Amino acid sequence: MKRRVVITGLGLVTPVGIGVKNTWEAICAGKSGIGPITRFDATHFPVKIAAEVKGFDPNDFLPTKEAKRMELFIAYAIAATRMAMEDSGLKIDESNSNRVGVITGCGLGGLGIMEDTILTVDKKGPKRVTPFFIPMMIGNMAAGMISIHFNAKGPNASLATACAAGAHATGDSFKLIQNGTTDAMITGGVESVITPTCIAGFAAMKALSRRNDEPGKASRPFDKDRDGFVVGEGSGICILESLDNALERGAHIYAEMCGYGMSGDGHHMTAPPPDGNGAVRCMEAAIKDAGLTYDQIDYINAHGTSTPINDLYETRAVKAVFKEKAKTIPISSTKSMTGHLLGGAGGIETVFTALTIKNGIMPPTMNCDHPDEECDLDYIPHEARKKDVKIAMTNSFGFGGTNASLLLKAYKP
Repeated sequence: MKRRVVITGLGLVTPVGIGVKNTWEAICAGKSGIGPITRFDATHFPVKIAAEVKGFDPNDFLPTKEAKRMELFIAYAIAATRMAMEDSGLKIDESNSNRVGVITGCGLGGLGIMEDTILTVDKKGPKRVTPFFIPMMIGNMAAGMISIHFNAKGPNASLATACAAGAHATGDSFKLIQNGTTDAMITGGVESVITPTCIAGFAAMKALSRRNDEPGKASRPFDKDRDGFVVGEGSGICILESLDNALERGAHIYAEMCGYGMSGDGHHMTAPPPDGNGAVRCMEAAIKDAGLTYDQIDYINAHGTSTPINDLYETRAVKAVFKEKAKTIPISSTKSMTGHLLGGAGGIETVFTALTIKNGIMPPTMNCDHPDEECDLDYIPHEARKKDVKIAMTNSFGFGGTNASLLLKAYKP
């Protein structure tokens, strides 16, 4: 008998706000977190914009000594986890620590400290390298440090499935609880790679928007004038629990997680197949896993990166899965405001999807001013929309052709 799994706590560190309340209000108001890059001098870069987290102080969430020994992505993950744990009221002690695990998604880990250390070795020699370099760099240290800080001794892992990492982490955590391996999981995604090599690398691929003079309008999913995505950063964490565990302690429930699908394109390093076949199979797998039919889905939080290929092929995939209902399903891409958090995207977008269900508000897709003729679905342009959402899907698709779809539904006893 599969156990029911619910979301009891949420935490967010995003380019539009720190904390769930601040972020959600900004998202629903259509506020952009995209602006000029301040982390380094981007004067000679073709791309000069990103979605940076503003006003974050690691010392608000960590002892100063520890904060100095952590790369920013780890601090973001711990901050979001602290918020989510406080929100959920889940207490971890020796009675349950072995039954609470951590899985996070992270695409590139500590790229910034890697860049700095390479320069240090080159200019000053190997003896000048900090002993904290490796722990600051490796992507799994977000999950590891969460485990250490919150005494979660159950399964511990980090996934590096590119832009699908946060969603895969959440889906895998869902399955661990569902099958009885754990009673609760701390899960989601994190990323912080607004660095010279990251921006230069994605720019060399021509994957990024070059709308440097209009940062707030640069991320424009499904718009005919879209010219690439915008790199974002931050973390989104959910506390998942078995329903029995949540009810036993009287926990607040945001939504129930009910389906998880994953697939591989087997097509190209960076481009999805034109018919969206991998995304089609992924969404269908999630719907089947949940025991639902396609016509029961009320809302989709799209991958919606604002790249010419992704948005078109995701639209085709939605049409293939949802058939005649595709035209009537509201869809939004919150990346139009947050930018693309890469491995962290699935984390924050799972939180947004849970909040959509809980609050009955679907976030808008900003900057969709002139919809692409082939992207002709209901993308909730410009303004948030109120709707009683019973079942919602969130999609995350990554380089290497790795795909994840999650299904959440309104909780009913």
